[in-house]
Amino acid sequence: MANSEENFKHMQISDLQQVLTDEAYVVVDIRDAASFQAGHIPNAIHLSNESLPEFLRTADFDAPVVVCCYHGISSQQAAQFLISQDFTDVYSLDGGFTDWQMQYPDVVAR
Repeated sequence: MANSEENFKHMQISDLQQVLTDEAYVVVDIRDAASFQAGHIPNAIHLSNESLPEFLRTADFDAPVVVCCYHGISSQQAAQFLISQDFTDVYSLDGGFTDWQMQYPDVVAR
């Protein structure tokens, strides 16, 4: 079993909304490209198998990274993967983009 500091954390939708203007936070969206283009959290980066190598080359491994998926399930595996790549402060967004869009329908980038 890994130590707790080697695991990702969970973030609530309301907590992300409060830190969204903090440029230190990096939001990565792992949904498919069409879903991302249809709407995403403002300033989110679309992270796919194709964009992952570039993201890993240019990322600040100490910056807080919030992983977003559809419902907050797939993001947990992706968040743990980023921890395994030596990111130090990684969150899975509970409820994912689906909950974000329900709570903040006016805060969606296209």
